[in-house]
Amino acid sequence: MGISVEGANKCFGDFQALDDVSIEVPDGSLTALLGPSGSGKSTLLRAIAGLETLDSGSVLIDGEDVSRKPTQKREVGFVFQHYAAFKHMTVYENVGFGLKIRKWKKDQVRARVDELLNLVQLHGLADRYPSQLSGGQRQRMALARALAAEPEVLLLDEPMAGLDVATATAMRTLLRQVLTAADRCAVLVTHDLLDVTALADRVLIIDGGRIVESGPVSTVLAAP
Repeated sequence: MGISVEGANKCFGDFQALDDVSIEVPDGSLTALLGPSGSGKSTLLRAIAGLETLDSGSVLIDGEDVSRKPTQKREVGFVFQHYAAFKHMTVYENVGFGLKIRKWKKDQVRARVDELLNLVQLHGLADRYPSQLSGGQRQRMALARALAAEPEVLLLDEPMAGLDVATATAMRTLLRQVLTAADRCAVLVTHDLLDVTALADRVLIIDGGRIVESGPVSTVLAAP
């Protein structure tokens, strides 16, 4: 099932950010949403997450229409470009925050956070604060936090932006490993072809608020 968006429209004043957008993201796949700045890719991602309300159209996750559901009821994990960490909380507390809100028991929270910190290679940094981490480490913490509550869908908004070349390369490798292990449907917003070729199974190209091309990465990039 995965994600379906049907006839999505969104305007900000006179600017139409999404113009009758329909997409299918198969379950278990990573689909890249590629386009220039202002093309509508982040608006579409935020609409899937419930952070933007569509003017018309619908969003379905695993076959359920979630268009009117708030973000916290959509079973979505979101990794922002700029980490969005709680500065006064440790790495451990940041990753476990969503579980605490969901009333998980302390031993369950500890077991899940320990599992995720091992997965993203931060197991020795649990007591550090975000300001004590490198950019790559903060992004790995954000990834662990997004996965904590075992969401059905993982949404990533340019997670490699702002990282140096070596860190971004390492992050792509780790992200591919983590997504394979988590076996989740994922959508990655990017403007970097390296992200697409290294991570994605399928690519959707968006321009001017419209999907202008879609298909397997190898097909679309070989003969756009």
